[in-house]
Amino acid sequence: MRVVSVLLVAVIFGVLAVLGGALYVVNEAQQVVITQFGDPIGEPITKAGLHVKMPFIQQAHYFDRRLIEWDGLPTQIPTRDKKFIMMDETARWRITAPLLFLQTVGNELGAQTRLADIIASATRDVVTSHNLQEVVRSSNRLLDEPIEAGEDIILPAEVGERISKGREELTRLILAKASELVPSYGIELVDMRIKRINYIEEVRQKIYDRMIAERKQAAEKSRSEGQGKRAEIEGRMAKELKKITSEAYRTAQELQGQADAEATQVYAEAFNKDPEFYAFLKTLESYRTTVDDASTVILTTDSDYFRYLKALAESPAK
Repeated sequence: MRVVSVLLVAVIFGVLAVLGGALYVVNEAQQVVITQFGDPIGEPITKAGLHVKMPFIQQAHYFDRRLIEWDGLPTQIPTRDKKFIMMDETARWRITAPLLFLQTVGNELGAQTRLADIIASATRDVVTSHNLQEVVRSSNRLLDEPIEAGEDIILPAEVGERISKGREELTRLILAKASELVPSYGIELVDMRIKRINYIEEVRQKIYDRMIAERKQAAEKSRSEGQGKRAEIEGRMAKELKKITSEAYRTAQELQGQADAEATQVYAEAFNKDPEFYAFLKTLESYRTTVDDASTVILTTDSDYFRYLKALAESPAK
């Protein structure tokens, strides 16, 4: 009985192993190619569900039916105007003929390698036949936009020339060239995009130096215009100041003339009322302004100075 039980278990495991090798499952995201001793058998299986194959003799090769991502490495490429740039690209592809795919590239890794070669070759053909501005720009928007009065815009050298195709059009050309070759590997190239474009280090430094020089030129132009405005404002200010000073001096002279006239009139009226008293006041005023402790005065006997001083000297005796 023990021997029979062991044999029964062995038979069950053998049947399960045979059934496990004979059955395989295909889901909605997969497609399968069956090979027998390495040679493809029948058409690719794309219908989802449970399928049967000969165990141990036939083998199921699974391939993805969904979009597959390809992400290339940055590649150095020269443009037609001898500008070296680094291009970084990405693409999306899928397997459309799994049997041909298995026969030509074998698996996704082989397909990724072959796809990298094809896209790199197509990119080089397109980029080397166009100038740099065609690769980096997509439109002439900066050249077509109206510049407002007084607005100072310095465009880089690459923007100064109009383009006829642009980056988007060149991307479509690269995609078209690459799409012509990939069907021979059972692949469809769905889309391709340029992720980034950059200069190589030597060219990048030259670009930075030129940008710095352009900014310095713009700054110097702004400073020159500012100095011109400053000189204009200072000249206008000096003119206005001179005008104000002249008008103030004229007004002051007019007021002073009027005051002198009024003072002269007052003096004249005062003199006419009492000439003797007026002469006396003027003599006292001259004493205050001309005679001090250190002064020696020599007068004649008929001088008004002597007459008034004599009167002052005699007044205490009286």
